[in-house]
Formats: sequence, structure tokens, C-alpha cells
Amino acid sequence: MYTDNAIGSIKVLLADDHPTLRAGMRARLEQEDDITVIGEASNGKEALTMAKSLQPHLLVLDMEMPEMTGLEVAKRLKDDGVPIRVLVLSAYQDAEYITKLLDSGAVAGYLTKSESLDTIVAAVRGVSKGEDGWLSREVAAALMKQRRGPGRKVDNSLQQLSRRELEVLQLIARGFNNMQIGEELFIAESTVKKHVSNIYMKLELNTRAEVTAWAWRNGIVETEDRL
Repeated sequence: MYTDNAIGSIKVLLADDHPTLRAGMRARLEQEDDITVIGEASNGKEALTMAKSLQPHLLVLDMEMPEMTGLEVAKRLKDDGVPIRVLVLSAYQDAEYITKLLDSGAVAGYLTKSESLDTIVAAVRGVSKGEDGWLSREVAAALMKQRRGPGRKVDNSLQQLSRRELEVLQLIARGFNNMQIGEELFIAESTVKKHVSNIYMKLELNTRAEVTAWAWRNGIVETEDRL
């Protein structure tokens, strides 16, 4: 299924084996002037083929599909060097599973299927703008509840971060985008971007997804009372 995209819009491909879910997401996304759904895939092989042929900006990808899993699709796209950003939509909230998936670098964001359609819209915009490691508050809360205890050894790279950079790192891991981090810390979004860049450099990481996975792996996120 294909429709011509509007000039300047975010081209999105939906991949899920549930037609009703796809229809609901499509209807909501296409209410936005800057988002165009250019295709729908009902299984993994179809998603891989359409992603390569239609070249969307973003693939909203279910992890559990027939013929080829979402994880296999994401890894194939990465290995083949296809420049498509992947936003996962899954029923799983297991902390280890999510962390490993983000750590693989094959996906840029992770949402659960219980998210509101408005949250999906926000994630599509954030990931398409280059925000890796995009997590909803629900997923961040699930990670926090299941994270390892505070007694584990933390990577020595943490000592290189300033107090402000640590605050930014914690918010990234809790699912905040740059604009939300700025609002939370009362600083300009441009300042947030500088802190994020410094975090990448000091931790020797390349993407927001890797930063998010690193933070959870090292137990960086603190109390959950603000979620």
C-alpha cells in the first residue's frame, strides 16, 4: 500500500500484523500536516522489502511478526546500510530486552503497544529529528522498576561527566527529548544539545540509543518518584 508523500513531510512506513492497529495509527498520524504514511506491511519480510524500496524516513516496527521478526528486520536494515530510522512498537517491557535492543544500535526508539496515539506521534517526530534512544515515560518507568540494584559497579567513564551532564544523562535515560530536558532543567535546548554532545564524547558513544542503554546498564537513573 503506497501513497505519494507531501513535500517536506516525515515519510513513515508502518509494520504490524494487526490491520486494526495499523489503521488506527495511520489515521492518527495522517492528522498531522508534517507526517505522511507511505506504506503498510503486515509481516517482517514485507516490511524489509518495502523499507528498502519506499525509503521512508521512519519505520514503525512491531517486534513480533510472522515470517521475520521485527528484530531481524531492524538488524538486516542496519547491516545493509539502509538509512532508515526504526521506532519499535512492542508488547514487551522487559528491561534487559529493551536495553540490549537499544544497545544494538539497530533501533532509535522504543514504545509499548499500550501507548496513546499522541505519544506515538511525539515519538515519530522526535526520532525523525535525530533523537536516538527515544523512550516513552511508560517504558522508562518499566526499566527503572526492573533495573539492577545500586550496589553494582559503575563504569569509570561516569567520573568524566559534570554534574549538569549527569542530570542530562539521567533524563535521557528516563525518556526525555532535548526540548523536555531543557524545560526540566530550565536551560535552552541549544545548551542541552551541547551537553548531549559532551556526553557522547566523554562516554565514547555515538548515538542516543547507546547512551540510554549505557545509563540503564550502569544503574545511573535514580529514584522513580518523579515518573
